[in-house]
Amino acid sequence: MFNLYENVVYPGYGVAQVNRIIEKNVGGALITFYELSFFNKDATVLVPTDNALHVGLRSLSTEKSIQEIFKNLDKPLQRNDCSEFAASSWNKRNKGYQLKLRTGSLRELLEIYRDLRFIGNQKKLSFGEKNLLSHTESLLVEEISIVCKLEQGETIEKLRESCIA
Repeated sequence: MFNLYENVVYPGYGVAQVNRIIEKNVGGALITFYELSFFNKDATVLVPTDNALHVGLRSLSTEKSIQEIFKNLDKPLQRNDCSEFAASSWNKRNKGYQLKLRTGSLRELLEIYRDLRFIGNQKKLSFGEKNLLSHTESLLVEEISIVCKLEQGETIEKLRESCIA
């Protein structure tokens, strides 16, 4: 499915390159793996080729799809009641955010980012919210910068301007 030296997105970790496609004997069975090296992390991961879609491994988004997503970010959020962002609902919201994060979908990441930016304009973000916002922003910046051939600082600026609530 993925080719050697292709850039891919590993959900929750960011953009990586398929360095090798290797076979290993695991429990008496010969299994083929993608060896992924991350761009902004000193890490290498082996993903079984048969399991790649299940873990959410995907090709980079297209520039066209990124532009479409940014158009949707410009639309204001339709939230009038800020009580749903109370500390007591953080656990529930965080579970939803973690599910979205695991999909690896750029659209889902942008929704998390937009929501947290909106919440940050309404109240001070908790430690967990700040960490998730930072992590989500770094994942978005990494992929968007590579696809759109932008400097990371420029991408951060564009993201922050697009998510003004």
